Amino acid sequence: MSHDIEHEKRALRAELRERRQLLSDSQRENAAAAITQRLDDLVESLGAQSISCFLSTTTEPGTREFVTAAVRRGIRVLLPVTRADGLLDWAVATDGDDVAEGLFGLPEPTGEVLGPIAVNDVDLMVIPAAAVDRTGMRMGWGRGYFDKTIGSMEKCPPVYAVIYDSEVLDFLPREVHDQPVTGVVTPTQTLLLSQSRR
Repeated sequence: MSHDIEHEKRALRAELRERRQLLSDSQRENAAAAITQRLDDLVESLGAQSISCFLSTTTEPGTREFVTAAVRRGIRVLLPVTRADGLLDWAVATDGDDVAEGLFGLPEPTGEVLGPIAVNDVDLMVIPAAAVDRTGMRMGWGRGYFDKTIGSMEKCPPVYAVIYDSEVLDFLPREVHDQPVTGVVTPTQTLLLSQSRR
C-alpha cells in the first residue's frame, strides 16, 4: 500500500515539475507579483509581526519580492536552512540578503543561523508545496522537511502553501507523516482549506 502511494506521488511530482518548467518568464513574473500582493494581504489580515517564508527557486511561485517588502515594513521573516538530519534551521531575513546554494541546490540565506525551535514563535508560516488538495492535505517534494517541522510544533500557527492555481487538486495521495495546511495562496486566490491546525 505505502509503496503504491509513494509511486503515485513520485509520478504526480514529476508531472507538476514539468508543468512548472513550461511556464514563460512573463507568466512567472506576473504570478510572483500577484502572489506578493496576496501574501501582503494575508499578513495584514492576520496581524502577523513575525513569519516564516521560503526563498523561491526559479520554477516555484515567486516569494522573494514578498520577503524583501515584508522585511522593509519591519516584519520579522525567518527563512529555512536545510540540514542533513532532515530538520530545518532558520535565519532572519535582512534587506538585501545574500543567497547561497544550500542542500539540494535550494536558495538559502547566508545570515546567522538559528536552531529549529526559532520558528516556534512565528504568527504565520508560508511554505512551498508541489500541490494541495481541497481538504488542505499538502504534498511537498519528497524530503519531508516541512512535514517534520509542522508535525513537531507544539502550537502551530496558520500554515499557507504557495502554489500555482493548477496545483489545487481535488484529492492527493497521503501518508501518515503528511501534514495538512491551513490554506493556499495562488496568483488568483487565497483559500482557507482546513481548520485542523492545532
